[in-house]
Amino acid sequence: MIYYLPKILDPLGRIYFFNPAFPNDMLLSAVKSIFEKNIKRMENRSIPSFNIIGIAIRTSNQNNQAAKDIPELWARFFENDIMNRIPNKVSNELYCVYTEYERDHTLPYTTLLGCKVAHLDDLPEDMDGIRIEESLYHHVEAEGNLAAGIVYDAWLNIWEAGLPRAFSADFEIYGEEAQNPEQAKVDIFIALQ
Repeated sequence: MIYYLPKILDPLGRIYFFNPAFPNDMLLSAVKSIFEKNIKRMENRSIPSFNIIGIAIRTSNQNNQAAKDIPELWARFFENDIMNRIPNKVSNELYCVYTEYERDHTLPYTTLLGCKVAHLDDLPEDMDGIRIEESLYHHVEAEGNLAAGIVYDAWLNIWEAGLPRAFSADFEIYGEEAQNPEQAKVDIFIALQ
């Protein structure tokens, strides 16, 4: 006799099998704890327009190009002291913006790394600026060790989630809670249609 155990896929893609002999409340409790542990908050919210100044690169997820380009962008950002050169900053939170998608995340797009600013009037020649228009966003929190790939893992889940994405401007915010890379919290916002 073959038994097929019910399985549940958690937000990080792990599969859990449950014995049907367990009481339903035990199963529900186990499922609830899995989801509460891995996703602290997922919600949709409207975010008003804002401006970002920083440096940008055109990249693609094809052939792992973004895995090479985006770390190089971060290195250039810090090596050239871009954060301290951005005019009219309204905060020191670091934004990593994904925009100018050709169609979706599988084709080329632009990544801009910078800070929120009051306006784009004083854009330095060696920097780029973008105005992100008001939109509805799906909010995900990635928590844990940055070196373990928590942000990349979150994106893997986002790509597979079937969200009605707008592919206008998605962004990550590295704020005060991201300063300890071993226990970081990064907010990710996905523009929705």
